[in-house]
Amino acid sequence: MFFTERRLVWAVRREKLVRDRIPDIIRENGESPTLRSATEKEMDLLLREKLVEESSEYLSSGSIEEIADVLEVVHEILSRRGVSFEDVERIRLEKKRHRGGFEKGLVLLMDE
Repeated sequence: MFFTERRLVWAVRREKLVRDRIPDIIRENGESPTLRSATEKEMDLLLREKLVEESSEYLSSGSIEEIADVLEVVHEILSRRGVSFEDVERIRLEKKRHRGGFEKGLVLLMDE
């Protein structure tokens, strides 16, 4: 899957962004990874794709480790945009103050 300018498009990709040490780990296992370096222009798209991938893995497993992977991607996105995690936390708290959180478990019933 990959993103176009405004929508998610499902397709099979033959490459994906990986963590920095993954090539070393692959080599330690006796394999030879084929790699290339992403351009700065590509990184936003690759990180958004990685966010979808990691979120999907969390949806499948429910694992806290997958949430940590999601957060790693979020931290990199924020870093590249010059935004701190504290900035996002302030926005989150403001939104929570105005709209609430999810503590009550309210489910909106949608008309068909």
